[in-house]
Amino acid sequence: MAKTVLVINSGSSSIKYQLVDLESGEGLASGLVEKIGEPIDGHYKHEYNGEKHELEEPIHDHEQGLKRVLGFFEEYGPKLSDAGIVAVGHRVVQGGSLFPKPALVTDKTINQVKDLAVLAPLHNGPEAKGAEVMRALLPDVPQIFVFDSSFFFQLPKAASTYALNKEIADQYHIRRYGAHGTSHEFISSVVPEVIGKPAEGLKQIVLHIGNGASASAEISGKPVETSMGLTPLEGLVMGGRTGDIDPAVVFHLIRNAHMNVDELDALFNKRSGMMGMTGFGDLREVHRLVAEGNEDAKLALDVYVHRIVSYIGNYTYQMGGCDVITFTAGVGENDDIVRKMVCDKLAPFGVKLDEEKNATRSKEPRVISTPDSSVVIAVIPTNEELAIARKSAAIAEAGEDTYGNKFAK
Repeated sequence: MAKTVLVINSGSSSIKYQLVDLESGEGLASGLVEKIGEPIDGHYKHEYNGEKHELEEPIHDHEQGLKRVLGFFEEYGPKLSDAGIVAVGHRVVQGGSLFPKPALVTDKTINQVKDLAVLAPLHNGPEAKGAEVMRALLPDVPQIFVFDSSFFFQLPKAASTYALNKEIADQYHIRRYGAHGTSHEFISSVVPEVIGKPAEGLKQIVLHIGNGASASAEISGKPVETSMGLTPLEGLVMGGRTGDIDPAVVFHLIRNAHMNVDELDALFNKRSGMMGMTGFGDLREVHRLVAEGNEDAKLALDVYVHRIVSYIGNYTYQMGGCDVITFTAGVGENDDIVRKMVCDKLAPFGVKLDEEKNATRSKEPRVISTPDSSVVIAVIPTNEELAIARKSAAIAEAGEDTYGNKFAK
């Protein structure tokens, strides 16, 4: 009988889900719930066996949305009772210092995830709520929290520590936690097989570039650096986030623009980045503007690439070299223009891009550099759902997590 894991990603007004086959690694069914709690009709989409089923209706809360999702599985398939479901895995952005490993969903861990919302206010609350609801709806199935921050909990202290007053940093748990860790861990683990080199001693940089964007560096599969920090705001330029910026900009805007904390939060996290510079967070629209001769868009794209290259240079020297750079996520996997712009900046150091391979669209892992390139350039589709499914299944099989929490029906 097949073994599957239902992976849930709960947002403030949306839920993404996928039923993952553990043996094949494939998503058997997937879907989306949008506009939860909004005054307009919400939208459901459930895809299975090549068929798409959609529904629009008011969605008052996550409980209503998830009940409808389970109804879709029952009505359109595959029926969870027949699919061999062994666990439900919940993606959580921030585990703080409490969760260096995945955890069983219990009353205690739900409350801990809610408390950690101070570090990820847009994410942890809805993620805890989604787990709370699913635990009630499927009480006989183990529910697992899998944390984006866990992979980067292994960072060396020199990389994770800010030069902030130690007492303040300790009291308020301020350090570099990173994000997208599930993706970075998955990619760095499959890179050796894709490029045909041993994992031991391999020095790699992973560029997870989508609407949210982050970079990481790994040696022998262990993280040594990452670009996101206390929150996902730090680092690369993103769809709506500034990425790195002088913290004194905050003081300047408080004193001179009389902006409050909520206004600054929205400005830095939602109204900046590519959106703030061009009016569009989608790189496809930015490329269209560049093609039309829009100077703001051209500058924004240059800033975007400049920041990526800066991190590549930083990480290469921190590691004492670099064997492979991997592009992943929406932009990394699909935007050949950005990949070429980045690699052109690296050409003086012997990086050689195979133009034809770079321009070829594919969903398969692939090398896009030439055989004589000084650094291997790869494109590998991320699969956070599979990574979450595997971690969840391992805990479900063991019946307990590393914190002593046990699953009892």
